[in-house]
Amino acid sequence: MLLPSDPAVDDLREAFHNAPYLSNKHESYFESYAKLLAPYRGKDITFVEVGVFSGGSLFMWREFLGPKARVIGVEFNPDAVRWREAGFEIFIGSQSDPEFWKSFFETVGSVDVLLDDGGHTYEQQISTVHHALPWVKDQGLIIVEDTHTSYFKAFGYPSAFTFIEWVKVLIDNINSRCEQVTVSSLSYNKIVHSVEIFESIVAFKVDKRICISSKSISNERDSVDPEDFRFKDFETKIWWLPAGLRTTNFGRRLANSLAKRAHRRNLRRLKGFFG
Repeated sequence: MLLPSDPAVDDLREAFHNAPYLSNKHESYFESYAKLLAPYRGKDITFVEVGVFSGGSLFMWREFLGPKARVIGVEFNPDAVRWREAGFEIFIGSQSDPEFWKSFFETVGSVDVLLDDGGHTYEQQISTVHHALPWVKDQGLIIVEDTHTSYFKAFGYPSAFTFIEWVKVLIDNINSRCEQVTVSSLSYNKIVHSVEIFESIVAFKVDKRICISSKSISNERDSVDPEDFRFKDFETKIWWLPAGLRTTNFGRRLANSLAKRAHRRNLRRLKGFFG
């Protein structure tokens, strides 16, 4: 059964094919981009794309976002200044260079959306997100595409320092807004409200207004004082793992961890029983 077509996806595909110059995208990206960027269409926004030399994507975004959008390109290759003749603002510099980003944002000001389609190395992706985050407006986005390079040997995989591993650090950091979680003291969680993961794309959703400390509250109503059943599965070893997960290293480690936890809990129960 075919799902109904999304008009925004259709429009984005059309803009992609209408672009007068080369643009390369993955087939799966259109659905993801349409979902992320449809709310910005027809709006007076500032949109920045990192990595624009072939030019086609600039024309695609201008058509898709509409005439009110200010579309800016960032490129390391100085020949990309040619796209200024087509009405685009083009800035030449390295996305790994903090001084470039400082100068860029001092000139451009705050932005609504920044899309990283640059060099795709871990360092470049992390540098771009780190330096751009303070300059993204509330309800804005940073989108990093081609994050599959975190799994490419040519880009250094396996490594503990890939872009995806860094994203996992930010997930810990976001969860550290909870008063009971202290695994990360980084300051990103004061800017990034949430992270959305797609195949080969990561989107950072910025809204400082709602990046609040999370504290437990109660409605102070009467309680029926139910028995706590949270750990009953461990006491009786009733826990289940999908067959496919059990065959992975993670699944085997998880099963082993669950067994050890159940054993420790049963030992504590026995000690309590025998005084």
